Amino acid sequence: MADFDPARLDGLSRQPNGAREAGLISSVHTDWAIGMQIWPAAIETMVLNGTGTPMSKLSRRVTLSLAVALVGAALADRTLAGEPSRWIEARKRMVQEVMEMGVRDPRVCAALRATPRHLFVPPERQKLAYFDTPLPIGYGQTITSPFVVAYMTEQLDPQPTDRVLEIGTGSGYQAAVLSHIVEAVYTIEIVEPLGRQAMKRLRRLGYKNVFVKIGDGFAGWPEHAPFDKIIVTCSPEGIPKPLIEQLKDGGRMVIPVGERFQQTLCLVRKKGDRLIKEVLEPTYFVPMTGLAEKLRRIKEDSGFPELVNGGFEETLKGDKPQGWYYVRQASVVESGTAPGGQRYLHMKNEQVGRPAHAFQAVSLDGRKVREIRVSAWVALRGVRLGSSVRTLPQIEVAFFDAKRGPIGSQTLPAGVGTKTWTQRRTRMRVPPNARFGLVAVGMFGSVGEFLVDQVEIRAAGAGRR
Repeated sequence: MADFDPARLDGLSRQPNGAREAGLISSVHTDWAIGMQIWPAAIETMVLNGTGTPMSKLSRRVTLSLAVALVGAALADRTLAGEPSRWIEARKRMVQEVMEMGVRDPRVCAALRATPRHLFVPPERQKLAYFDTPLPIGYGQTITSPFVVAYMTEQLDPQPTDRVLEIGTGSGYQAAVLSHIVEAVYTIEIVEPLGRQAMKRLRRLGYKNVFVKIGDGFAGWPEHAPFDKIIVTCSPEGIPKPLIEQLKDGGRMVIPVGERFQQTLCLVRKKGDRLIKEVLEPTYFVPMTGLAEKLRRIKEDSGFPELVNGGFEETLKGDKPQGWYYVRQASVVESGTAPGGQRYLHMKNEQVGRPAHAFQAVSLDGRKVREIRVSAWVALRGVRLGSSVRTLPQIEVAFFDAKRGPIGSQTLPAGVGTKTWTQRRTRMRVPPNARFGLVAVGMFGSVGEFLVDQVEIRAAGAGRR
């Protein structure tokens, strides 16, 4: 996720934290779930063509758009009154992109259309608010990308009578989206200044059924438990026991769990004394801090890059590469022509400006590693330039400091046209203040097909500077 454009460079760390008790609680405001009466009819219309016959793909797309428009009209509230048309149109395009990437719940899409994301980011970032990218919001945190917000919300299956607990308020955007669909949202933020800002923002925008607390998200919010649903936007090593206890029987939780750089987004269902866990996809969120950090078994990163599944032999849910996240227009192909093993990653884009990519974060400490060797086998099929050379197929490594701020990037370009399998190599200097890196494999606006295999990143120069 040529050089990273500012949208990608500025926001590829993930999600706010949710921990540390400070005892500050605030009630904040929004109109919610207006027009939910039309939801059953909308979903029925989306699935069937009125005669009980499944619709064509085109008909489903048109009817889904209509359902989103209907629910969106019902959800539109005073937060959008007098809003400039450029923001409304930008938000419509964002929602259309989210729908094209697979989110199908009209309530979720309508809630995105009703929530002014540009008011949840710093003024200098507003022009990027409706791109599908996370953005910095201060204090080393980010606002989650629109697709991830929509996807997690859809997996949560929110209902109008639900009471939802969110761990990691951040800017308040995720809570605001949920507030349009559910009865109440209780959200906890560890970073006190961020939490206070979210309280003021949500109050100013008129969100009435969101309640903000600054405290330790690991402990949940027992005073208001149990919850119908729980959504977590920071990654503990395992599911915190208090959150399990505060989830209603029959409830659902969406949570990223795992190590610092290798995590999976999970859907957890509570059935009596049992937890049924379903792995949704690889992901990368900031670690949960507070008590969750103290309980983490592996507390320190090696500082040396260890890329996982660079040969794309391991898959998740069919054709998605294990260990890689935010996979867009890309799939694993099994073929005897793969340079190594039996599989490679295949990316294809037919629309200029639309990205096709996969990402992976790696530990990369500039105090320990001065230089890295990057190599990959690549092939091209009819690749044409997009708006600039920065859109071309490439392997990119972006560097981030201890506060998750971007400090530069370097690329291994793959070229244009049609080319058979070729190994490309380069060396990259690591900034001294780098603490981790983001590996992006993809084409960022060019059209054609990009094939990648055997991606490797190794420390070339090690030792203290």
